Amino acid sequence: MLRETTVTADTIEDAKKKACQELGTEQENTQFEILQQPEKKFLGVFGGSPAKVRAFVEITPLKCAEDYLSEIIRNMDVGDIQVTSEETEDGAVINLDGENVGAIIGHRGETLDALQYLVGLVANHVDQSYYRISVNIGNYREKREKTLEILGRKLAFKAIKTGAKTVLEPMNPYERRIIHTAVQKVRGASSWSEGEELQRHVVIGPDPDYKPYNKGSRKPRSSNFNKDGSYNKRPRTTGYQRRQYSEDEAHPQDSTFSTFEDEAVRTSINERPDTSLYGRIEVKKTDADE
Repeated sequence: MLRETTVTADTIEDAKKKACQELGTEQENTQFEILQQPEKKFLGVFGGSPAKVRAFVEITPLKCAEDYLSEIIRNMDVGDIQVTSEETEDGAVINLDGENVGAIIGHRGETLDALQYLVGLVANHVDQSYYRISVNIGNYREKREKTLEILGRKLAFKAIKTGAKTVLEPMNPYERRIIHTAVQKVRGASSWSEGEELQRHVVIGPDPDYKPYNKGSRKPRSSNFNKDGSYNKRPRTTGYQRRQYSEDEAHPQDSTFSTFEDEAVRTSINERPDTSLYGRIEVKKTDADE
């Protein structure tokens, strides 16, 4: 979008200054086209013509937003505030920096959100198309987003534990979206919005459609269960089965159970039931045994 004007003056320089005043721009940001050179009058009485200049400036949504925001900040009387911008895929981010930027943020970012809303309206009226403008101060937006994410998850777990719902304070659509996204990541919790316009807020509570996992309802993962659900009484085998040796069959010397090399020692152990493989077990005698 172009904004232009055509002015006349005695000189080219005077015409440029007059054109910038009408456009509200600086000369270095304005383009000029000289339509007519000034001519002096003959003998100071006859003929002559003034200088004629066409001045124009390209107005983009971002440029219009920056100018409008700078004008508001000047009227707020908050000192020297630097306005810088950075274009994104679908719009731009305007950053503000200065000593008294806290006054621009306001209570929980309400003033900053209001400025962002107004600047967005101005930017979208330039080309009558959607142009997203975000106004940020330092890393306030990032900190606020992180705080809302933590709050949403905390209240979601609280809703699962207590079964009660929590009503949050009114928020703008951007902040409500952050809360909803954080709650969606917690299984068993749900969030929804209530209220109208400025009083619209988020409510976090347990999800009525969520079925919690019940450990007792899960069938044990065991090979002793048949496909139809019946139990197979087949005994489960351990890692190994101890082989039973006959009297005539010798026990292999390299077996895991061939702990004693002396046959006499093995025989004495088999004859004494009160002795275990790992040592002697004291058996308490009763009066009947005596």
